[in-house]
This record gives sequence, structure tokens and C-alpha cells, in this order.
Amino acid sequence: MITRLVKMTFEKDKAIDFKNLFDDIKFKIAAFDGCLQLQLLNDKHLPNVFFTYSIWKDENALENYRNSDLFAETWKKTKSMFSQKAEAWTTTNEFDSSK
Repeated sequence: MITRLVKMTFEKDKAIDFKNLFDDIKFKIAAFDGCLQLQLLNDKHLPNVFFTYSIWKDENALENYRNSDLFAETWKKTKSMFSQKAEAWTTTNEFDSSK
């Protein structure tokens, strides 16, 4: 399994537009083959900063999503609302204390 973290900073007047877009597509992303978990996090002090936290079966599953029409359409709309370039990390889990 891999975890993908993406930090996105939006124009302040576009944060609501992004949330609406995410609401429209979140279940499609979560149902994508190989996606095991999807979360949207919002910075507590910066309401225009969001993070997606997703867990994927493996890197191939993530790449299949990133090469899909769903991603291409969603990313094009999302990217147009950025105030800064997105940052992304693909990680492996070294420790998990969840029960």
C-alpha cells in the first residue's frame, strides 16, 4: 500500500468552488479501482488550504488513476483555482498505531 498526500492552496474566493467540485466527484475517486481510502482535509487556520489523503493498493493503482479521464477532467478544473502550485508526496507506511 501507498499513501498519497497532496497539498493544494486555492485563491481565497475559490475555496468554496473547490469544495463543491470535490463533493461532486469524491465518491467516483473513492470507487476507483485500487483506491482504498480517500479523505479531504482543510487547514484549521487557512481555509483556502486543503489536503487530499488517499491510500492506494499500490503505485500502479495510483498511476492508473492519474492517467484516467476522471483525473484529467478533475485536475484541470482544480488546477485553475490554485493560488500556488500543488505539492504532492507518495509515501509508504513505516508505523501505524491505529486500532
